[in-house]
Amino acid sequence: MHGKAANQVGAICFRANPDGILEVLLITTRETHRWTIPKGWPIHGLQPHEVAEREAWEEAGVKGKAKKKPYGYYTYLKRVQNNRSIQSVVEVHLLRVKKVRFTFPECRERVLIWLPPTEASSRVLERELKSLISGFGRQI
Repeated sequence: MHGKAANQVGAICFRANPDGILEVLLITTRETHRWTIPKGWPIHGLQPHEVAEREAWEEAGVKGKAKKKPYGYYTYLKRVQNNRSIQSVVEVHLLRVKKVRFTFPECRERVLIWLPPTEASSRVLERELKSLISGFGRQI
């Protein structure tokens, strides 16, 4: 943590569906069930892109390669104990999905959905994350 903000690492997981249409993966949060991307705390000994890969596996059951260079950043209020919130800055990496598994560590705790980037961006609440997802769709 730096100052009053917590640092996290996240992944925008993407694939082409069988019709060749670009899709982005969204997952629900465990507490508030809002749509977001896989993300978590930095892990000692792992590079941020490796953390993004691990979070994508644990929270969404996807395997793939995350780009080493961050794609962007967004901020949100992370709920912590006693209903308090702290500002969190998420370093986002793009992750091209190669495999999808239906059984993974948090499979009973989350809902997953694959959507085209414009639709996915409309489901997330955080303005900066909306912009990262919709911008990604225009770039590819």
